[in-house]
Amino acid sequence: MATYVLIPGMCHGGWCFDDLAEGLRAHGHRVHALTLTGLAERAHLLHAGVNLDTHLQDVIAYMEAYDVRDAVLVGHSYGGMVITGVADRVPERVSALVHMDAMVPGDGDSCWGLVSDRERAWYADVVENGYGVRPLPFFDPRATPHPLASLLQPLRLTGGLSAVRRLVYVYAAAWDGESPFTPTYLRLRDDPAWTAHALDGGHNLMRDTPDALLKILLQAANPS
Repeated sequence: MATYVLIPGMCHGGWCFDDLAEGLRAHGHRVHALTLTGLAERAHLLHAGVNLDTHLQDVIAYMEAYDVRDAVLVGHSYGGMVITGVADRVPERVSALVHMDAMVPGDGDSCWGLVSDRERAWYADVVENGYGVRPLPFFDPRATPHPLASLLQPLRLTGGLSAVRRLVYVYAAAWDGESPFTPTYLRLRDDPAWTAHALDGGHNLMRDTPDALLKILLQAANPS
């Protein structure tokens, strides 16, 4: 039995993994689909101080409280920032990272610095109080504003990632337009430390290619 910790992307809550979590549980695995501070059912906690460190602590505190060990951390989009930072800080609790059409930051990187001008223009579209970035019009109706400070704060790494045994990247190859994750995928597919996959779906792989995605996640826990 494997343990999966699922971290959503911008503006989304743990609800975006409902179907994926059901599929993993049907194979006998434990699944924790988290909602980060300031989002979805925790949107009432959004304020100026909710940043990337807040979200790292969300996950670390949860894993410590429930004694989650040997976890497969799965991050979608912005969630790649979070799982990278968490694995760096508590590598003894992590067996694998799965970046699902997601950021793969290095030390000192921020979401703002990693994306294109198109994404930065979106990040600048904040709600009236200035704390959150508005969901895009085509997002799920349950989407809520995303904490702006979490996109601006650089991630600081300490070297703990070297202890993580398996690194997986899942690329969405059928974006409507240019994908901001293409350079990341092209870099990682030739890196022997990574296992890279390209799926014929849009950014929301949970919706577009659920069966192929489930297979990859099962393999991440049991690569043999």
